[in-house]
Amino acid sequence: MSIHKSLAVSANLQRYRNVLNRAERLELLQKKELWKEGDSVFGLRKVAPTFKLKKAKAAEKKEEKKE
Repeated sequence: MSIHKSLAVSANLQRYRNVLNRAERLELLQKKELWKEGDSVFGLRKVAPTFKLKKAKAAEKKEEKKE
């Protein structure tokens, strides 16, 4: 018996997202030195996502091969 296509979630989660979660926004703001440890996590600046999922996955695969 096969799984119904609406239940296959792994393929749906692997697309480009145009919205970052708070942790991802904090990482980018820290890299740009716009947020420091101890600052409020509420009312953060808007941050455009600068990564694409395919590029991030390719980098992860390269790291795995090095290990």
